[in-house]
Amino acid sequence: MSGFDRATVRDLDAQGKRVLLRADFNVPLAADGSVSDDTRIVATLPTIRYLLEKGASVVAMSHLGRPQGRPEPGASLAPVAQRLTRYLRAEVKLAADPGGPDSARRAAALEPGRVLLLENLRFDPGEEQNDPAMAARLAGLGHAYVNDAFGAAHRAHASTVGVPQRLKPAVAGFLLAQELSALGTLLASPPRPFVAVLGGAKVSGKIDVLEHLLSRVDRFLVGGGMMFTFVKAAGGEVGRSLVEADRVETAARFLARAKERGVEVIVATDCRIAESPKGGETRVVPSDQVPEGWMGVDIGPASEARFREALLESRTAFWNGPMGIFEVPAFASGTLAVARALAEATKRGAHTVVGGGDSAAAVAEAGVAEQVSHVSTGGGASLELLEGKTLPGVAVLDPRPRSAP
Repeated sequence: MSGFDRATVRDLDAQGKRVLLRADFNVPLAADGSVSDDTRIVATLPTIRYLLEKGASVVAMSHLGRPQGRPEPGASLAPVAQRLTRYLRAEVKLAADPGGPDSARRAAALEPGRVLLLENLRFDPGEEQNDPAMAARLAGLGHAYVNDAFGAAHRAHASTVGVPQRLKPAVAGFLLAQELSALGTLLASPPRPFVAVLGGAKVSGKIDVLEHLLSRVDRFLVGGGMMFTFVKAAGGEVGRSLVEADRVETAARFLARAKERGVEVIVATDCRIAESPKGGETRVVPSDQVPEGWMGVDIGPASEARFREALLESRTAFWNGPMGIFEVPAFASGTLAVARALAEATKRGAHTVVGGGDSAAAVAEAGVAEQVSHVSTGGGASLELLEGKTLPGVAVLDPRPRSAP
């Protein structure tokens, strides 16, 4: 998708309507059951408030976790209802069943200006199966459909595809539109130089992105566990570092194609190593000289400096995946360095996009989340979009209305 061509809530006549809103409230919960990070809840508030201001009532729905098609107390959306109540300053009640009799009763009684939240969609096996019966029950709860769940837009589930096939109008919320516009810029006509920073554990999870961006990117920066598959492909010694043996040839072929196209691939040249992925003594060594019994756990200081230099030279930058075992503080230096370099690049006028997950957590921890152009709320969806795939939850929405002549 090179641009955003779907109708949005601004094209919806919401007055007096009950709007079925697919949100992404798949948030982490603390040990006491409360919401520990409400970023995704906050991100959808503009859409909810807009609909309420336009005289609609809102029936919100989401999944949380992977409860395998049956109710699980630890995966209830009750904490989300409590957080929404706080932000909206009005009670948000929770329907006990996603699309069942309690949902239908509460939705029918919902007054304009009020919000109802359905219990976890994945408590019903019909959600992930895109079951027509479940989709019909959910569609019967509203007069119009709004999808603001970018993080679930790559899944063809009942709430993301089955419902908007049955319930029209079906439009995008502000968050979904913003995500698609920001990421679409990377695929359409990105200002150059365009630098893509990719990390994380495995090449297999990123190779399709690498391939699809090869014709668009000027420079790739590769760190994280996946870098060692590239190092191995170049003949380096990687010790006990993570290597996907079945992807070494894939990495070698990619490096050869990039060279043919004149695209620079900078694989981290030094790394921090440790004997355990859980912490302990660290050393800095060349990435292709990791001794036996040791493993790479983060990029090294020279690579941090080189990556920063490349990012400061960019006019467009995309980042997905940590540079090391980010959850261990001693191995987080490279990831935080990339986060800070992205913020610097943004100040210099670059369009910078962070692709969700650990990378989003890193810019937050570094205190620079507000200093990059866009932080995506959907890691998997953003990667599939950048792989050139059509997101089923977007394709099913109404097209943008043509302007009057």
